[in-house]
Amino acid sequence: MALVSTEWLRKNLINKNIKILDCSWHIPGTERSGKVEFENVHIPGSIFFDIDEFSDKTNSAPHAILPGNIFSEMFGNLGVSNQDHIVVYDSLGIFSSPRVWWMLQYYGHKEVSILDGGLIKWLKEKKEIETGKGRKYPKTNFKVIENKSLVKTYEHIKENTANQTFQLIDARSKGRFLGTEPEPRKNIKSGSIPNSINFPWNECIDPETKCFLDKATLEKKFKSLKIKVDQPLAFSCGSGVAACVIGKAFNIITDQDVNIYDGSWTEWASKEGLFT
Repeated sequence: MALVSTEWLRKNLINKNIKILDCSWHIPGTERSGKVEFENVHIPGSIFFDIDEFSDKTNSAPHAILPGNIFSEMFGNLGVSNQDHIVVYDSLGIFSSPRVWWMLQYYGHKEVSILDGGLIKWLKEKKEIETGKGRKYPKTNFKVIENKSLVKTYEHIKENTANQTFQLIDARSKGRFLGTEPEPRKNIKSGSIPNSINFPWNECIDPETKCFLDKATLEKKFKSLKIKVDQPLAFSCGSGVAACVIGKAFNIITDQDVNIYDGSWTEWASKEGLFT
């Protein structure tokens, strides 16, 4: 199940084979903390998954994927096993949870679903909540099988600007893509990677329900932007989080794997010398 409903999750809260991850993350400058918000309110039994902590600190890109052995140890410390069905959600409905869905695909864990509508829909429906630091589970030996083909590097993107072997889709806002709005990270100019296509992540989401739009509507949106879903695609944004929203929409349409430029605009602008 790629997506699960709030009703499905409520009925399965007592299922011991399900682990729920609150993956809430906010863009720098919003003055919001996913961890603080988690302690204020979360779905019962949830574990907080810190996207910033589960990123390679030795890499200049903000959210570079961790080496498999490090992720294995850190994820096992949360008490998640290879036998668990993992459900991910976030506090904005759909924003950062697809990033963790994609990460788990990268590490070889297929039994992972996104809670459609996330915490916003859950709270709107007045379903049960908890407060505090979250449930503690015994450590596990979580084994990973990395699929490195899902990650695009700066070198891949640089080469693609010349040979156009895949379409690059940018999930940032139109203003950031066009260079008329500032980037949230200091000293980085806004703008776009040559030959990329802008598809703001929130255009995949129903503004009322905070759920993904239906498959047919998503297909029309991709087609309207001349994005060829039957040909190779990769997805980018500011730091590799929002890109996964559009990537997940593509997966809903095609059931195909999702390729992410992990360094995204922050890495590209830095390496291209696009500073303010």
